Amino acid sequence: MKDISCDVLVVGAGPAGSMTAKWAAKNGAQVVMIEKRQEIGSPVRCGEGISKSWLPDVGITPSSRWINVEVEGARIFSPSEKVMEINEKHAGNEVGYVVERDAFDKALAIDAANAGTTIHLKTHATAVLKEDGKVVGVRAKQFGEPFEIRAAVTIGADGFESQIGRWAGLPTNLTLRDMDSCLQYRMTNVDSDVRYCDFYLGKVAPGGYVWVFPKGEGLANVGIGVQVSQVKSAAEVKGYLDRWIDKHPGYAKGKKIDVVGGGVSISQPVRQSVLPGFMLVGDAARMIDPLTGGGIANGCIAGKIAGEVAARAAASGNASLEAMMEYDRRWRQLLEEKLLRNWIAKEKLVSLPDETFDKLIDALSGVKLEKLSVLNILKAVREKYPEVTKEFEKLL
Repeated sequence: MKDISCDVLVVGAGPAGSMTAKWAAKNGAQVVMIEKRQEIGSPVRCGEGISKSWLPDVGITPSSRWINVEVEGARIFSPSEKVMEINEKHAGNEVGYVVERDAFDKALAIDAANAGTTIHLKTHATAVLKEDGKVVGVRAKQFGEPFEIRAAVTIGADGFESQIGRWAGLPTNLTLRDMDSCLQYRMTNVDSDVRYCDFYLGKVAPGGYVWVFPKGEGLANVGIGVQVSQVKSAAEVKGYLDRWIDKHPGYAKGKKIDVVGGGVSISQPVRQSVLPGFMLVGDAARMIDPLTGGGIANGCIAGKIAGEVAARAAASGNASLEAMMEYDRRWRQLLEEKLLRNWIAKEKLVSLPDETFDKLIDALSGVKLEKLSVLNILKAVREKYPEVTKEFEKLL
């Protein structure tokens, strides 16, 4: 491989990376995006649910190529399986469409390529290049061959396990309390309701939840996320999920045809997302919702901003910290308050007993909320069970 120079370098071709690359290219930048895997979108490590409302804002057109099911909303089950129904509009960023995630990721990469991005697969960064305190690119390898990629702006979109942020000098470490260990089966011959994405709360999934996302009639993703600090091994996580399945006849009779696992951050967003010549975006910047573990929407929203700011910095020849801070300010204005509020709520929820979860769902059953948010939920619960909300006074 010969060394490469470009305006904007994006490391990682997930949704946040492809969105960043697309919008940088659409704004006139010469963009290179590298992806360590040989195929964009595979292997899939995702429940595969997304909402609809944000798609037009970032230029994504819904397509039958990657949509499996359009759901009406979500059902949230308490430990005693009292149920609360929420329509799609208010159900959050993981409900609306259930997608084929590998096809979705490829579609976003195609959009980036069509906008002018050059994509290098089987290419991974091995170090960050710095000159005079500024990031100026990366050292990389493709099929074992080393080379350098130099760029006016480098963007780390390398996901939950991000290394490039640490190499650049941004603290991205996580505590065990701020990570979930996840496992998911794709199952056939199950009795899931294709109208809803289902979520089961309580000790069935300590510090997390069990989810069922329908992929079609008789086909569903059945998964679990458990707070890493509450288990000793991945085998424990599997045990929780298998026990839940065994207790539900509509799933116990099903057949597993796929299994995926991995980690998800449920932390606050990074305190600093930029350096001179450098940005972090998506899961690498801890933009995953701490309450739900979903990050696609936030990553894409921030990716559009990152692409616009990076293209402007490259064109002006100014990739200073001040120039990069425009990105930091804009994404925080849109996302940070909700992420922080949901992190505080997560910290409280992981310690609640099953009896309290039952009261929460019971209080919300039949309540019509104009806007679903942690604040509005707590206000509704306070009307019926004021003692439940005492632990959440800061959020009220």
